Amino acid sequence: MAAKGKEDNAIFRIPPYYYIHVLDQNTNVTKIETGPQTYIRQDNERVTLGPEKMVVVPPRHYCVIENPVTRDKDGNIIIDNLGQIKLQHADQEIRLTQDPFPLYPGEVLKLPVTALKVVPANAALRIRAVLDFDEGDIKRTAGDEWLFEGPGTYIPRKETVVEETLKATIIKPNQAIRLRARKECLDRQNNPRVTGEEWLVKKTGAYLPGAYEEVVNIVDAYVLTEKNALHVRSLRTFKDDFGIVRKNGEEWLITMKDTETHIPNVYEEVVGVVNITTLNNRQYCVILDPVDAKGRPQLGQKKLVKGDKTFFLMPGEKLEKGIQNVYILGEDEGLILRSIESFMDGDTERSPGDRWMIRGPKEYVPPVEVEVVMKRQAIPLDENEGIYVRDIKTGKVRAIQGETYMLNQDEELWSKELPPAVESLLAVDHLAERSERKAEGGTKTRDKTRVVTFRVPHNAAVQIYDYKEKKARVIFGPELVMLGPDEQFTQLSLSGGKPKKPNVIKSLCLLLGPDFCTDIVIVETADHARLSLQLSYNWHFEVGDKSPLEAAKLFSVPDFTGDSCKAIASRVRGAVAQVQFDDFHKNSAKIIRASVFGMDANGKVKEKFSFPQNNLVFTSIDIQSVEPVDQRTRDALQKSVQLAIEITTNSQEATARHEAQRLEQEAKGRLERQKITDEAEAEKARKELLELQANSAAVESTGQAKAEAQSRAEASRIEGEAAVEQARLKAQATKIEAESELDRLTKAREAELKYVSEQNKMELEKADQLSNIEITKFKEMVSSIGANTILAMATAGPDNQVRMLQALGLKSTLITDGSSPINLFTTANGLIGGLVPSKRRRDDDEDSVS
Repeated sequence: MAAKGKEDNAIFRIPPYYYIHVLDQNTNVTKIETGPQTYIRQDNERVTLGPEKMVVVPPRHYCVIENPVTRDKDGNIIIDNLGQIKLQHADQEIRLTQDPFPLYPGEVLKLPVTALKVVPANAALRIRAVLDFDEGDIKRTAGDEWLFEGPGTYIPRKETVVEETLKATIIKPNQAIRLRARKECLDRQNNPRVTGEEWLVKKTGAYLPGAYEEVVNIVDAYVLTEKNALHVRSLRTFKDDFGIVRKNGEEWLITMKDTETHIPNVYEEVVGVVNITTLNNRQYCVILDPVDAKGRPQLGQKKLVKGDKTFFLMPGEKLEKGIQNVYILGEDEGLILRSIESFMDGDTERSPGDRWMIRGPKEYVPPVEVEVVMKRQAIPLDENEGIYVRDIKTGKVRAIQGETYMLNQDEELWSKELPPAVESLLAVDHLAERSERKAEGGTKTRDKTRVVTFRVPHNAAVQIYDYKEKKARVIFGPELVMLGPDEQFTQLSLSGGKPKKPNVIKSLCLLLGPDFCTDIVIVETADHARLSLQLSYNWHFEVGDKSPLEAAKLFSVPDFTGDSCKAIASRVRGAVAQVQFDDFHKNSAKIIRASVFGMDANGKVKEKFSFPQNNLVFTSIDIQSVEPVDQRTRDALQKSVQLAIEITTNSQEATARHEAQRLEQEAKGRLERQKITDEAEAEKARKELLELQANSAAVESTGQAKAEAQSRAEASRIEGEAAVEQARLKAQATKIEAESELDRLTKAREAELKYVSEQNKMELEKADQLSNIEITKFKEMVSSIGANTILAMATAGPDNQVRMLQALGLKSTLITDGSSPINLFTTANGLIGGLVPSKRRRDDDEDSVS
């Protein structure tokens, strides 16, 4: 509807700086009409655009026109033969600040009005040419790149495009910028660079990369001190900053002696920072693969460095075992050394593998040809302590006891192995209390290199067998046993428990007694009653002169408890089998003792029973219990015992019941007599109570009236005294209040008078000082200005007026401000002095009035 209305409209009012496009449908040519005008459209014409506002390009702006019109040398638009405006198709034109202009038919505003780009300082635009053109004396070819450096305003051209905006990189102190060439070019110092080449710029300040330069990164300098150095590796052959030619792969150190700060070159790779190695006078180190004076590594060699010294490890060098302390040997210390290569040790020639020992006191630093095998410490041994030592050359083992001994280079500590059962028995100290063993947290692990010791308790014996000499020895306690390298304990395995079972008790020492053991023996009487007897035997070993032959008898029977209990049990069974149960029940002790100990010639029981094989002697037998094995016998015996117990219990209960009844009757009689006595005492007390109550009632009636009268009189007296005292105190309080108020008013008036007087005094002093200041000020102003100057200032107005009148040649004058009316007639009469007017004088009067 809007387009149709536009076509129907034949009159177009074009404002100023507006335009329209008119198409002539007969010729098919579009023309332009600009305002201000009123355009009347013909019938064969059609307005295709507008009215549109002209393009206005303000200062410091531009726009891009595509398909611009063609102009001649004078700037006129070229029109072809058909009347059509000739265009530069597919071309562009950049228009800067100018008068408003319309877009001709075919022109397109490709880029609207845009502000020109202002390039600040330390910045630039990288420009690339898209067409060949000449820029003054410089010929640009398509593809060339260059920089437009600020500060400045860049005016675009149709032959160029802006690739990017570059900002300068700030290079701080101890920094450098690493650049790479994108193609062959000349850098800022006019040095030729090839594509891909990298270099450093170390000059402090802002650096703006060239058109074919790109910033790789910013390299910070390494600050070197006396305690660190820089380990650098060469990436290719080049000459470094110190003028030294470095080969590809070469490594070197840069220390503070070379430079305080170092920025790695583009062909230098920083491997790391090397800290200084410091040795004091008690330290040393061994350097592997040391570097010679020319910096070449001596592979496979070693170098010993002793303190006091500080140095840097060169590339390729490393410490063998780090920083080591010098061996300081005391009198009881030594070092075992081994040679790893041939060398001369003073006057001694050492071959590889030689071992020797040095002893203190001394300080020792091992050479690179020597290896310290171990450090030896003298082992102090008490007379009850020892160690096992083995010669590593001969293999001979010996025990060292009761001296301080240090192993030499051909000796070592030897571990003596013992059976596990013996180890467990040794771990139990027979002389220690059980509570102490628990407090120690159980048994301790034995040091196998120490001589095995065992404390033989009192009245005990231990047998030790030497497997090398095939001899045994018996040691009686109390004694400390110390085993030799080839000696072992004889372990005792005894029967235990009730009845006896073999291999229950394990022990290293044989207790000689006296002691006792308990056993249970099953016997059968002649009437086939089977009984279980629990017997306890007292025994001991008879040891005479303790000669080796007598001592060996003690261990001739391995399980003396089991064998002896079996022998005694066999005798008891034989004796019990010959008697009836009733006889045995009545005479059990005599029968058993006679069967074990036997009878002498007089028919008496002997006092002991001996085993001559090991000198074991039994001295007594105790029958602890006799129980039938058969259940029926046991039940019958239990019933008879229970019946006897019941009869005894019943008789005791009857006796106790009769005695209780007798005691109860006696108690009832005493209770009745006591009741009668108590009632008589109660009546007597009641009588005394009534008498006292009567007396107290009489006293109470008479005393109450007297007390009331006395109390009223006393109350009146007290009230009177209290009123008098109250009045006196009130008067005293009033007096105190009046005096205090008077004192307060007096002090307030005095303070107020003092304040007013002080204030007046201060005001007077202030006025006096101000007047003195004004007087002094006026005097100083007058003295500084001067009397003549003041006089000149006072007479300046009249004098000026006089000189002005003299300059004007006036005889008299009248000065007024114009606001007060003046009677000029009267004034004139006074001025002329009553003279006769004449033409000349009138002229004079007019001049005066003027």
